[in-house]
Amino acid sequence: MKRRLHNILVTGGCGFIGSNFINYLFGKSATGSREFMDSGFEGNIINVDCLTYAGNPANLAQVEEEFGGKRYFFEKVDICDRENIEAIFKKYDVDTVIHFAAESHVDRSIMGPEAFIRTNVMGTYTLLDVARRYWNVSLDNTREDVLFHHISTDEVYGSLGKYGYFKETTPYDPRSPYSASKASSDHIVMSYYHTFGLPITLSNCTNNYGPYQYPEKMIPLMILNIRDGKRLPVYGKGENIRDWIYVEDHNRAVWQIVNSGRTGEKYNIGGENEWQNIRLVNKLIELASRHLGKSEEEVRSTIDYVKDRPGHDLRYAIDCTKIKTELGWQRKLPFEQGLEMTVNWYLTSDEWVKGVRG
Repeated sequence: MKRRLHNILVTGGCGFIGSNFINYLFGKSATGSREFMDSGFEGNIINVDCLTYAGNPANLAQVEEEFGGKRYFFEKVDICDRENIEAIFKKYDVDTVIHFAAESHVDRSIMGPEAFIRTNVMGTYTLLDVARRYWNVSLDNTREDVLFHHISTDEVYGSLGKYGYFKETTPYDPRSPYSASKASSDHIVMSYYHTFGLPITLSNCTNNYGPYQYPEKMIPLMILNIRDGKRLPVYGKGENIRDWIYVEDHNRAVWQIVNSGRTGEKYNIGGENEWQNIRLVNKLIELASRHLGKSEEEVRSTIDYVKDRPGHDLRYAIDCTKIKTELGWQRKLPFEQGLEMTVNWYLTSDEWVKGVRG
């Protein structure tokens, strides 16, 4: 079954993953790559974003210029604002929600958990309940022409040891306020399917990298600190392991799930690409130093091993067999190629960097 999607409400569409998703749907690529410009989408996008520190309308400048007021519409609204969310559903006759909006930085969740509970839990609840009522769905009135897709993280599963992988059936074991808030939202999404008959799909993805990521996250932070001659902070001994996926590979997976995924199912999205943090930092030093004409040895001397994050998960790794076998999705971009594209983008996007860093 392939769904017909017309009026898609994208939450958090000015953020990192959401803006790359909207660019992908409209055939735009920040890096100019032709590999990720084949979505085939012909409908309308309603981007709902309250523009917190990590939301940047400049990420969608090309889309706004070409499609603004025609097929692309921006609404500056908080997803917890029920009255305005209801008005948006009615104004645009929304038939699909793709819910990216979230507070996502673990360190911030440790310093201030309340914002994470509000946005990730209450915001998700508000969207679900408005969708259920607007679409008039129930266990006795199921529909195949509407869908709520929820974007989540592999962090809900907790921490792996040296071996094993997260599967869709892995029990949840969140370790930070961020991952706990996302685990809560996942459970609420599933409850709306089982209790109210709301058509949903859900995806849990590993670490993303690529253009437009706010530079508090590891990869852009390291690239820009190398450029600026700043210290390179590494938690503990840098032994934590993450699985990395290029953002547009993630968004192709989301698009395939939204179009063809089974209602009520969740899908893991992974890069099958594990890197120890310190190894990745050294790779970024190699690539950025080459681009900038700096000495790798001198840049490596700026690595600063700092006190480890509380509750820091050792390892994440995704088993994405389900989406590969059911929907035929495959990662397109080799990691080192994607990483080089990403390094080059941050080092040549002075206006964007100035806009987010001041």
